[in-house]
Amino acid sequence: MKTTTLNVGSASPAAEPQQDSRKGGKRKTSRINRFMVSPSVLVLALWMVIPLSMTIYFSLIRYNLLYPGDNEFVGLENFRFFVTDFGFMAGMSNTLMLVGAVLLITVVLGVLISLLINQAFWGQGIVRILLISPFFIMPTVNALIWKNLLLHPVSGVFAAIWKFFGATPIDWFSEFPLFSIIMIVSWQWLPFAILLLMTALQSLDQEQQEAARLDGAGPWALFFHLTLPHLARPIAVVVMIETIFLLSIFAEIFTTTGGGPGYETTNLAYLIYSQALLQFDVGLASAGGLIAVVLANIAAFFLVRLIGKSLTEKQ
Repeated sequence: MKTTTLNVGSASPAAEPQQDSRKGGKRKTSRINRFMVSPSVLVLALWMVIPLSMTIYFSLIRYNLLYPGDNEFVGLENFRFFVTDFGFMAGMSNTLMLVGAVLLITVVLGVLISLLINQAFWGQGIVRILLISPFFIMPTVNALIWKNLLLHPVSGVFAAIWKFFGATPIDWFSEFPLFSIIMIVSWQWLPFAILLLMTALQSLDQEQQEAARLDGAGPWALFFHLTLPHLARPIAVVVMIETIFLLSIFAEIFTTTGGGPGYETTNLAYLIYSQALLQFDVGLASAGGLIAVVLANIAAFFLVRLIGKSLTEKQ
C-alpha cells in the first residue's frame, strides 16, 4: 500500500508540468492564429467601415453635384425628403410585389419541375443542365434576351406566337411593365430553386414511399405527407437567399424599362440610382441607401430567425 501511494504521489508532480506546457502551447497557437487572421479582418473592417462612414456623412449634408460649393449640414433633412417623396412609396410597393411574386413563382414551379425531372427518362442529364443554365447568365444579358428576343412587340417570339393565332402582339414593357420584370427575374432565379430542390429530392427515402404506396397512399397523399415536408428545409433556404438578393434587383429594370413608365417598375435600388446619377443629389441618395440597408437587414434578421427556428425544431 505504501509503494502504491508513493508511485501515485510521484506521478502527479510530473503530470502537472505536462498539462501546463500543453496549455501554454495552446495559448501560443491561439495568439499566432489571431495574429495571422488580424490583417484580413482589418482589411474587411476598413472595406465596410469606410464606405458606410462616407455614406452616413453624405446623408447628413446637402451634397448635390450640380452645386458643389453648397455642402452645409442639414441633419435628417435628406431622410425626410426621401421618405416623403412619392417615389419612395411606389418603390416600396414595387419592391414588395416583385419579391413576393418572384418567390411564389420560383418556389411553386421549382417544386413541380423538380418532381418532374426527378423521374427517370431519356436525356435526363441534358434536361437538367438546360434547366439550370439560365442561373449562370448575367442579369444584363438576361434582360436583353427578354427585351429583344422574346418580348419585343414586332420581332419577338411572343409577338410571332400572337400573330400566328391572329391576335395583336402585346407591347409588354408598356402595357404590363412590372409583370414583364417579374417574368425576367423569375426566369433567372427559377434554376436556383430547381437546383436546391432537385438535390433535396435525391435524399428522399424511397423505402418510406414504397411502404406508403403498399398501404394504399395515392400520389397526392405521397406529395403532401412525404415529399413536401421533406422539401421544407430547402424551400426555406430558397426563400431566405432569394429574398436577400431580390431586394437589390437593378440591372433588369435599368436595361428594360428604366423604372418607367412613371414609377411603375421603380424599386428602391433604382430609386436610389435615379437620385444619385440622374438627379445628381448624392446626399438624398445616401439617405435612401441607408434606409434600404436598414430595411434589408430587418428583413434578413426576421428571415434568419424564423427559418432558423423552423429548421431547429425539425431536427
